[in-house]
Amino acid sequence: MYATRLAAAALAPAAGLGIIAASAQALPVDAMSCKELWVKRNQIYKANGYCFKTEKAIKYFGNADCYIDVPLSKKEMKRVMTYRHWEEGRGQRLLIA
Repeated sequence: MYATRLAAAALAPAAGLGIIAASAQALPVDAMSCKELWVKRNQIYKANGYCFKTEKAIKYFGNADCYIDVPLSKKEMKRVMTYRHWEEGRGQRLLIA
C-alpha cells in the first residue's frame, strides 16, 4: 500500500491529478476500482463525442451523437493516461473503447 501511494504521489504531480473527483467526494486514483478507472477514462471520450467500438463501452455509454475524430486537450489526455496507468498497474487488460 505504501508503494502504491508513493507511485501515486510521483505520478500525480506530473499529470496534475493528485485526486480525481468521483461522484460527490474526491477519491484518490489509487483507491479507485478497475471499473471506476475504466468509466472515468471513457467518460472523457464520451464528453468529446467519441464513437465507441467495443460492445461493453457502447452498452455503457451509447454512441448517440458521436463523431469519428476526437480531439482531446492536453489536460484530458493526461487524465486518460493516468487512468490507463492505474488500470494497467492492476493487471487489467485495457479495452480501448
